[in-house]
Amino acid sequence: MELSKVTMILRGYTYEQVRCVAEVLINSSYVKNMEITLNTSNAYEIIKKIADEFQGRLHIGAGTVQTYDELVQAIAAGAVFVLSPRKMNQKMLDYCKQHNVIAVPGAFTPSEIAESLEMGADIVKVFPANEVGFDYAKKLCEPMGELPLMAVGGIQAGNVKKALQSGYTYVGTAGGLFEKEDIQNMRKDHMLKSLEVFEKELL
Repeated sequence: MELSKVTMILRGYTYEQVRCVAEVLINSSYVKNMEITLNTSNAYEIIKKIADEFQGRLHIGAGTVQTYDELVQAIAAGAVFVLSPRKMNQKMLDYCKQHNVIAVPGAFTPSEIAESLEMGADIVKVFPANEVGFDYAKKLCEPMGELPLMAVGGIQAGNVKKALQSGYTYVGTAGGLFEKEDIQNMRKDHMLKSLEVFEKELL
């Protein structure tokens, strides 16, 4: 499995709200990854239900995975990729490999990024990417070579293309694709329009 360029990050939403987002994203050509963060109420249950229904049409993953136990539970629920705001230890990365799950630990410095990749990370999440500007990835790749990096933090329609042209292969966004109120009120028509605007920026 290969992740699409854009990951939609969902934090603090109900199953019904997440399901509504999934129904919108199955129409997308670029946003096929849906991450449910573990600091969401009933996160494992939501991951399982959404994965059972949409796996194969969307990539369903878990976010804010910080411990080995959380990782095991997320994969058992059906997550096919996992993101963390920080580094994952070797045990966690090995477990991902054993279960064919894409591991995306967080890192910030060149040394942290290199260490995570050497330990077996598939992609490294640079977080918060907007704090140093999106050209940070280009600066990293100049001496280190091409790196599988995901920018998370501050991604929206107005800068997503710049991020992807500045050395990042992937981006993740929590509030830059859909309005929070549209998700909460399950306004599918509004979200479809927002998706169209976001995708036009990628062309």
